[in-house]
Amino acid sequence: MAQASLNIDLDAVVANWLALDARSGEATRTAAVVKADSYGLGAERVAPALYRAGARDFFVALAEEGARLRPHLGEEARIFVLGGHMAGDAALIRDAGLIPMLNSPEQVARHLEALPDATCGVQLDTGMNRLGMEAEDWEAAAPMLRDKGLALVMSHLACADEPEHEMNPRQLAEFHRMTDGIGVPRSLAATGGILLGPDYHFDLTRPGIGLYGGRPFDAALGVARLSLPVIQTRVVQPGETVGYGNTWEAERVTTIATLAAGYADGIHRVLSNVTDLYAGDIPCPLRGRVSMDLLTVDVTDLGEVPDTLDLIGPYQGVDALADLAGTIGYEILTALGPRYARRYSEQKT
Repeated sequence: MAQASLNIDLDAVVANWLALDARSGEATRTAAVVKADSYGLGAERVAPALYRAGARDFFVALAEEGARLRPHLGEEARIFVLGGHMAGDAALIRDAGLIPMLNSPEQVARHLEALPDATCGVQLDTGMNRLGMEAEDWEAAAPMLRDKGLALVMSHLACADEPEHEMNPRQLAEFHRMTDGIGVPRSLAATGGILLGPDYHFDLTRPGIGLYGGRPFDAALGVARLSLPVIQTRVVQPGETVGYGNTWEAERVTTIATLAAGYADGIHRVLSNVTDLYAGDIPCPLRGRVSMDLLTVDVTDLGEVPDTLDLIGPYQGVDALADLAGTIGYEILTALGPRYARRYSEQKT
C-alpha cells in the first residue's frame, strides 16, 4: 500500500517563532514548547531548526522526551521538563542536563535528595488546579529552593485563548502575589498569553501551538500538509452505497477514490461524510465512513484524478479540520500517526 506523507515546513515553524518572539518584546526570552514530539511533527527536526533561529529554551512534558532531544541541540540549550522530577527520573535529568519544573513538595524532596546540586525550576498553581505548587507549599519551599539557584518560576493560564475571560487577570494577580520580589526569572505566558500583551510576558514566554500554525495565533503560517495517496478509483452508480454501514448513497454516477489512511492514522471517524479533501484548491467530499486504513472520496468533478489528495494544507488548516471534528487543532496534530512518512522542507542558508 502506498504511504501517506506528512510534509512539515520548518521555515514556517521558524517564522512563527520569530513572530511570537517579536511580540514577546526585547526584554523577554522566547522559548519553544516541543512536547509530544513537537505536537506530532517531530521534535528531533523541529527543535534544531528553532535552535538555529535563536531559541535556547525548550519545554518537554517528560524527562524521557528531554533525554531523546538533548543530542539534537547545542550545549547552550536548556530543556525544561514540565512534569517535574518523577520517580526514577534522576539519572535522565542528570545525564541529559534537564531542568525539572518541580510541581509539589514531594517532587521538591525527591529532587533535593537525589540531585541536590542540579538546577531546577518550580511550577505554581495560580488557579488552573492541574499542575503546580499551592501557595502554602510554595511559601514553605521557596527559601531552600532559592538557595539552590532556581532557573525559573512559572505558572500556566487556563483561559488565555479567551482574551476577555476574567480568569486571565485573576491568575496574573495571583502570580504577582506569589512571586513578586523573589529575584528569579518568571514565566506565565504560552501562545495565548503572549497575545494578551506585555503584562503577561515576564522574563520568558513559552509558545507552543502558535509555532505549529494553530489558534489562537491567527497570524501563524501553516506548517503541516497531509497528503494521502489514491490507491484505487471506481465508478458508483445511483442508488449504490459506499463504505461501512451504507451511510452514503450515490445520487448520480460518481467516481470514488480510495485513499490510504484512516482512523488508525489519527483521522477522526467523526469526519465521516463531513469533511473535504483537496486537489489543489478544489474540494472533494469525503463519502462514507472513515475506516481503519482507508478513506473514500468523491472525485467526480476533477478533470483528472491526482496521485494524492490533501486533508490538511493551505485550503484546510488544522483548526478548520478540528472545527469539523468538534475538537481543537492540538488534538488533530498530536493524533497524526506513525505510518505517515514525515518529510521536512527547509531553506538552507
